[in-house]
Amino acid sequence: MKILVINSGSSSLKYQLFDMDSGAVLAKGGCERIGAGGAVTHKVPGRENYTMEVDLPSHDRALEIVFALLTDSEHGVIGSIEEIDAVGHRVAHGGEKYKQSSLVDPELINYLETIVPINPLHGPPAIKGMRACLRLLPKTPQVAVFDTSFYSEMEDFRYIYALPYEFYTEDKIRRYGFHGTSHRYVSQKTAEILGKDIKDLKMITCHLGNGSSITAVDGGVAIDTSMGFTPQEGIPMGTRSGSVDPTIIPYIMKKKGLDPDEMADILNKKSGLLGITGISNDFRNCLAEAQKGNDRAALALKILSNGIKKHIGAYAAEMNGLDVLVFTAGIGENQCEIRRMVCENMNWLGIEIDNEKNENFTRGIPFDISGANARVKVLIVPTDEEYMIALDTQRLVK
Repeated sequence: MKILVINSGSSSLKYQLFDMDSGAVLAKGGCERIGAGGAVTHKVPGRENYTMEVDLPSHDRALEIVFALLTDSEHGVIGSIEEIDAVGHRVAHGGEKYKQSSLVDPELINYLETIVPINPLHGPPAIKGMRACLRLLPKTPQVAVFDTSFYSEMEDFRYIYALPYEFYTEDKIRRYGFHGTSHRYVSQKTAEILGKDIKDLKMITCHLGNGSSITAVDGGVAIDTSMGFTPQEGIPMGTRSGSVDPTIIPYIMKKKGLDPDEMADILNKKSGLLGITGISNDFRNCLAEAQKGNDRAALALKILSNGIKKHIGAYAAEMNGLDVLVFTAGIGENQCEIRRMVCENMNWLGIEIDNEKNENFTRGIPFDISGANARVKVLIVPTDEEYMIALDTQRLVK
């Protein structure tokens, strides 16, 4: 079975074509600057990467280019698009209705359109991607895999905010959680690596990148997570503030004369590492500046690592124990310094890392960096959201 995984952004479209019989990626790539020029990168294992500048006025046109490349005599890997057995779509938000991966049909798309007000950034491009695929592959089954679905078993006292209750019943304001596909993949992979039944494990998974979230997974079930009604809540991120005292927001708006959109822009695009350092939202740049003696860069790293540490302590308390701590995603997988900062002085909880292993880990593969006396396993586990989407798509289509 060949499954195409699509991840549609506001001005981008990423894709991977999987051969599910072998688990191999046949081809992958991305379309950038949709609606504002256009560029395509196409990668096939064992071949040179192919890039092209091409006009991409819409997601439909981007997909047409992708299908042309996949079937091209020189750059392609399949004879025709009929060889694609199913399409899996990454969808950030399933609202309260879609709590599991689901086949794409008009009812699903219509519902996703109704929740665009609570998912304005990621909802519209996902819908565009699904509509484009339905038009170009009308006979091919398609599946929506929701980032929020991993949190569908959270108990109400963990997802209801202490606001007037009708804000939840009438306006659906609650903790939804995000990055669920990544957290689900690495938690399952961790159990596999350790050779244990996931039902017997209490773990905390740290998805750390430009956007970051932390999830408590007890017996394979996500019981709590740092992101909330939107991906804005939680720890500081590249350009997002993370959680702040809510009264700061109206105070700043009144003092600076800002409207809601301007305030949202500050919280989402001008805060986090970028806001604190005034230099960059890239962890690598902030680390380099901190090592040069930049006090604001050093401060940003301390704020970030302390925020992660606090969530680990809280989630260990919620689960009444901890067996495994997992780092994943761009920063979590590749930056030994953040892992060191998070794990230092955590031996009271049984967390201890081997600094030599932490600094000399092998990129791209799971790696155990636990210290000799650690009671809690500490692992680096590369995430693979696309493969998780492909697996869900295969299961539903079969």
